[in-house]
Amino acid sequence: MTERKRCFPPVVDAHTRVLLLGSLPGEASLKANRYYAHPQNRCWHLLGEVLGIPLVDQTYIDRLAALLRHGVGLWDVIAEADRPGSLDAAIRNQAHNDLHQLVNQLPNLHTIAFNGGTAARLGRRQLADLTKPLQLLDLPSSSPAYTLPYAEKLTRWQMLVSQIGEA
Repeated sequence: MTERKRCFPPVVDAHTRVLLLGSLPGEASLKANRYYAHPQNRCWHLLGEVLGIPLVDQTYIDRLAALLRHGVGLWDVIAEADRPGSLDAAIRNQAHNDLHQLVNQLPNLHTIAFNGGTAARLGRRQLADLTKPLQLLDLPSSSPAYTLPYAEKLTRWQMLVSQIGEA
């Protein structure tokens, strides 16, 4: 029987302007109980370059605090699902997080960025009837399973710079 996987609580506060949504934490992240824990996942590298700070050199708690200081939040589109391993293609029987509720609790939120195709596809569907005007950005996955070269991922992630810089 496949183990039911659950996401982590959102990392947000009242100052969150940009929300980065993944699909569902992978095995390494679930085992470590922290976002983007797989050593080959490039999320912390990409966000560090976007923010201009060395996130990969910081502790996990300091990384999260740095994101919040810059108005960036983290969460996942999927609340829980059956999934052997870590690949999004293996996700079955998913239940979604209440993105509407979270969005409505964040008064300064203006942008949602999706980390990967699954997050974008499911997240856009969930937010299709949202009345709050938000910019939705699709980013290439930071996962090692998505084999786009790092330089190409970074070029696309750089579109967050202007979003994060807006107050």
